[in-house]
Amino acid sequence: MTFKDFPDQSQGVQLLQRSLARGRLGHAYLFTGHQLEALETLARTLAKTLNCQHPTRTSGIATDCCDTCLSCQKIERENHADLHWVRPESKSRIISVDQTRELMREIQLKPTEAVFKVAVIVGADRLNTQAANAFLKTLEEPPARSILILLSTEPSRILETILSRCLRLNFSTETARTLSAGQSIWLQQFSSAAAAGQKSLFGRYRLLDSLLQHLGTLRAGVEEALTARSPLEKHTEAEKGLREKWEDELAAAIEAEYRRQRAEVLLLLQWWLRDVWLHTLAAGEELLHLPQIAGAEEVAQRLNARDAQANLAVLEQTQRLLHTNVQEALALEVGLLKLQL
Repeated sequence: MTFKDFPDQSQGVQLLQRSLARGRLGHAYLFTGHQLEALETLARTLAKTLNCQHPTRTSGIATDCCDTCLSCQKIERENHADLHWVRPESKSRIISVDQTRELMREIQLKPTEAVFKVAVIVGADRLNTQAANAFLKTLEEPPARSILILLSTEPSRILETILSRCLRLNFSTETARTLSAGQSIWLQQFSSAAAAGQKSLFGRYRLLDSLLQHLGTLRAGVEEALTARSPLEKHTEAEKGLREKWEDELAAAIEAEYRRQRAEVLLLLQWWLRDVWLHTLAAGEELLHLPQIAGAEEVAQRLNARDAQANLAVLEQTQRLLHTNVQEALALEVGLLKLQL
């Protein structure tokens, strides 16, 4: 893809292209947004533009890539010698200090075949403390002709010392927060079931089953989509060591993307529970997050404002637990059973 293919991210892309045109590109960027996949594509497009053999130029300076030259194609296939990717490891889902040190060693070397060396850290919020501290020196003293790009959907989890040394570009858009057809259908089903009354234990477990089935469908979709794009599918005859590396990266990418989508589902529930609370306060409809979803008002009629507000705290606690190594199904079961519905 080229920068002109990102109409929904025009503001962030324009800032990047203006920096390129003025020769003022930063040495370290933090790209934030709702989807790591989209952020990876943006990072890849910047790397292409910096090293494109036939770029689009503004006042003689490259501001977009052609996406067809040999350099662009190598970067697209992630086999360019001067583009380095770091992703969380599969078992611990962290970026380790060993990965960071290897990246720093690579980035200190002169470019092999390109003008710029580019390093991309996918899921920078997964840098453990030791890795983050080791990475700081490179951020403070970046080598010449190198660009560091950090990607994150949860920038609040990144160390402040790293945040302060990166130029941050937010590629989130309001349209990314609107409900998709699938989200709308599932949330309406959940809301209608809750509105019907969930006093019995069996009723609560029906809600839990609805949530777990929805999450299971999301995980299956993530696995199918990311596996189809993995180098494992494109390079079936690669050597064993490289295939094992790709397998680890794929497993980590699937887990990270699933967790992001799970967080979106819980955010939808949080918005719905906030609407329930606002109904108990007789607030105006203009304050509701999801006025198109029926059922919140019926639930609110059975609750007082204090219980409705307590529901929000329960869901926040559940979200915090899911950032730990707690068993997912158990954390969700406990959370749903605590809700006042």
